[in-house]
Parts: sequence; C-alpha cells; structure tokens
Amino acid sequence: MKRIEALQALADLTGRHPVVVTCAATSRELASVKDGDNHLYLLDAMGLVGSVATGLALNVDPSAPKVVGIEGDGSLLMNPNVLPTGGYLAPDNLLLVVLDNGVYGSTGALPTYSSRVDLGRFAAAVGWTTRSTATVDGLKAAFGELLTVRGPAFLYARIEAGNAEGTEKLLIDPVSITDRFTRWLREDHASAVAA
Repeated sequence: MKRIEALQALADLTGRHPVVVTCAATSRELASVKDGDNHLYLLDAMGLVGSVATGLALNVDPSAPKVVGIEGDGSLLMNPNVLPTGGYLAPDNLLLVVLDNGVYGSTGALPTYSSRVDLGRFAAAVGWTTRSTATVDGLKAAFGELLTVRGPAFLYARIEAGNAEGTEKLLIDPVSITDRFTRWLREDHASAVAA
C-alpha cells in the first residue's frame, strides 16, 4: 500500500473526526487528497502528533468522535515517549495511525529504526489497543474496529517507501491552519469541547 492510498482511505473515514497530521510529505499528500477544516497539519513539528492528539483527546467530550492522529514511523521515533504517556493518561477517544515506510521520506529516504523496533508491540506494552495491516482493506477494517474500543488505540500500517509525485507543497500559513481547525472544532463540535 502506498502512503497516498492509505491517506485516501483515512480521508474517507475521518470526515467527522478531529485529525492531527504529521509534517512534510504526509501533510502534503493528505491535503492533495482532501484538505479539510478538521485537519490540523503540524508543519515543521516532527514528532508531536501523539502529544497534540493526546492533549486534544483529553479535552474533548469522550463521547465525541475520536481524535485521530496520523503519524509516520520516523516522526514517532523522534518522540517515542508519546506512547507511554498516551497509555498512562489513557484517553478513551484517541486513535493514532502510524504509516511506516521504514524511511524518512522527505529527507532522501534515510532509514528509520522501524525495521528493528516493533512499534505495534511497543504501543501494546504501554497500554494501547493495537492492530496492524499492510493493505487498504485491512486499514479500513482495523480503523473501524479501533473506533469501538475504549482507551488509546494504535493502528500500525506498513506502507511502501516513496512519495506521491506531483504533490504541491502545503503553503498554508500555520496560524491559518490553527485558526480554521479551532473554528471547526468550536462550531461543528461545540458540545464536544470540554468546558
């Protein structure tokens, strides 16, 4: 499965969810597939998807649609502490999707440690309900299943290395991204935001 195929499936599945998205190629490719006001792109903030998504999940009504984080293996490995932190804090409405291509795709495809670090087992060991897949159909099925669990959920998706060709840079001002996401969260999920 290519990253863009995984992102197309996730875009179709997350229209009602707050989505926190990692930087670089993942943000660009998701925006090219479907750019939504519910997307919070963390431009130039590698390793922070788990932190931001966990904080958001702790501050919205647990009965609201789950907060979805879309992360890469290299980015997660920049800040692996988000897994024990999320497992310890255990928000009921958090789903972290890790798209693992085994490389830092935006910096010349240098290898990450994911070939030797089992991220799914790591997440499970620190309190996350986990599922793994390497296909689009498997991604959709596992995503649907993880929406039904309480506590932090972790979806590990193995993807091919390589970036989608012809994807334009994401040149939206970070302040504008935050403003539109906050507005969407308040307007479309006003009852979900904790007081």
